[in-house]
Amino acid sequence: MTWFSSLNVIQFASAWVFYLLPLPLLVRFLIPAAPIKGQAALRVPFFKNLQTELQTRKRNKPFLRWLLSLLALIAWFLLVTAAARPQFFGETIRQTISGRSMMMAVDISGSMQINDMLISGRTVTRLTAVKAVAQDFIQKREGDRIGLILFGTQAYLQAPLTFDRKTVNILLGEAELGLAGRETAMGDAIGLAVKRLRKEPEKNRVLILLTDGANTAGNVEPLKAADLAAQEKVKIYTIGVGADERIVQTPFGARRVRGNDLDEPTLKAIAEKTKGRYFRARDVEGLLKIYAVLDEIEPISKDEMSYRPVRELYYYPLAIALLLSAIIALLSSIFQAKGGRL
Repeated sequence: MTWFSSLNVIQFASAWVFYLLPLPLLVRFLIPAAPIKGQAALRVPFFKNLQTELQTRKRNKPFLRWLLSLLALIAWFLLVTAAARPQFFGETIRQTISGRSMMMAVDISGSMQINDMLISGRTVTRLTAVKAVAQDFIQKREGDRIGLILFGTQAYLQAPLTFDRKTVNILLGEAELGLAGRETAMGDAIGLAVKRLRKEPEKNRVLILLTDGANTAGNVEPLKAADLAAQEKVKIYTIGVGADERIVQTPFGARRVRGNDLDEPTLKAIAEKTKGRYFRARDVEGLLKIYAVLDEIEPISKDEMSYRPVRELYYYPLAIALLLSAIIALLSSIFQAKGGRL
């Protein structure tokens, strides 16, 4: 059922509820009224004065009854309208969708706290750099379904595949070092991603794996997980994060030490098995270039999805009906307090 059908603005989700509108009349005429029990006689010395007062109130009673009945009918109509669930439909919104289903698996193990990445001349941790660049990458994935996996000693699904890029960005921003343990379960992260992607169309299954180390935990070996991904047509792009060398302060002065224990051969093998590609990100600029390349590798289709935003309006008639009910109860109590009876 629609109001202003030419504009298609307001609709009722349960329009059949309006068939209940005659219900009070059916109750009024089909169900007999309860009998009024007789009251004991009372003799009073001021009977004439009391009789005059009752006659005055009796003349005023029809108007009050009419007013209360009218308010009750309006309240009933509003309650039925609320039960019919009026909804406001906004203008049609069209959204371009690429059809890609993309999982991001981000390493949050203890080694991601190493400060060897630069953002605007400031040294930051590897995880901070990954967040800064990955969040911008996610924000630009309009039309893609994005999911997020965080892994350390264990791998956890932080966000399932969704078009809600804002929520995925918030969840990535809230990720803390060591939240999933201090070690690196790379194979488990790949296995979890494959499980989430296997029901998606074959050509659109993509996993981006960001890590700065080697597999040191978990139940599944990374290469075995890569074989499973290849069977399920999941394409994996692996990204090794971290500088080759970094400078640390020691009691004997500054020393240049090796940046990390990145297992590049394994990451390259994972990408090769799944027909993906391996990237090396030694700084933030490198990460930015990698994401730019990913945009070119994974082309965006021209499909469109359209929808109309819906806003529930039932609480407006419901609130007015409750207000009218309170007014009816108040007027009835005031009249009865003065000695009347409706």
